[in-house]
Amino acid sequence: MKRTASPTTTPESLSTYIQARFDDFSRSQKDVAQYIVDHLDEVAFQTAEELARRANTSSSTVVRFSQALGFEGYPELQHSAREEYRRRHAPATPAKSNGTPPAAPLFSLDQNEFETALAADHVNVEDTARKVSRSEVETAIEAIATTPKLLVAGTDQMAFFASYLRHLLMLLDLRAEIVASPSQESLGRLGRIDDETLVIGLSAGRPHPLVVRAMKLARHRKARTMAITDATLSEVAKLAQIRLYYSSNSPAYVRSHTALLSMVQALAYGVYSRDADGYADRIKAFKLK
Repeated sequence: MKRTASPTTTPESLSTYIQARFDDFSRSQKDVAQYIVDHLDEVAFQTAEELARRANTSSSTVVRFSQALGFEGYPELQHSAREEYRRRHAPATPAKSNGTPPAAPLFSLDQNEFETALAADHVNVEDTARKVSRSEVETAIEAIATTPKLLVAGTDQMAFFASYLRHLLMLLDLRAEIVASPSQESLGRLGRIDDETLVIGLSAGRPHPLVVRAMKLARHRKARTMAITDATLSEVAKLAQIRLYYSSNSPAYVRSHTALLSMVQALAYGVYSRDADGYADRIKAFKLK
C-alpha cells in the first residue's frame, strides 16, 4: 500500500490516527473523519458511496480523505477499518463454567431488513451503556437537578428529543425551555441565558448552527453546558463541560436514535431517583390523568 503520510499499522490505530489529525482536515473531510470514528462498525463494510451519503458529502471527498491519511484509496482505508473492527470484537463467549452453553444469538445470521435494524438498535444501546462514563452521568444528573434554569437546544430531528426531555423534566416540576428553530421566540430564549442556566445541546452528526450558537453564547455568559451527541469530534461536544455520547449506527437510510431515547429517559429517571418520595405524589397524579 502506497502511503504519503505515516499512519501506524496496528489494527487499533485508525481511529486514533484520524482523531490526532482532525484539525488538519477540511470541513467536508471532518464530516467523513467524524463519521468513521463514531461508526467504525459500519465503515468496515460500506462502499465509498454509502459512506459519503451517511457523512453528507461526496464519494470523491471520501477518496481524497483516504489519500490525505496516506492511503492509496478508499479500499486501503476500509481494510484498516476492518482490521480495527475485528480487533474490537472478541470471539464468541465460551460455555459457562457449569457446562451450560452460551445463550443463542438474538437474531439469526440470515437476518431480514427488519431484524437487521432491530439488531443494530440492540447493539447501539449496549454500546452506549458500555462507553458512558458513570461520573459524567452523575455530574449531568446533578446539574439538571440543581441548576435554576434549563435550556435544551435541538433542531430538526433533535427537536423531538429536546421536547421529550423537557416533558420528562416538567413532570418533576423542573422548568425547561426549548430552542428548536431560529424563530424570534427561540432567539429571545437564547438572549436570556445567564450564569444560572444549564444549556443542553443535542446533536447527531454535524450539529445545526443554531445549537452551536447556543453553546457558544452559554460559554460566553458563563453558563453551564452539556452535550448529548453521537459524535465524539462534534463542535457541540468541544464546547460542553459535560459530555454524554450515544451510538447511532444503523443499516437504514437514517441514523438510529434508540440509544438517545434511552439516555434521555435514563437521565430523567436519575433526577427522579434523587428524591423519589418527594416526586411520588406528583407522578401518581399525572398517571391518573
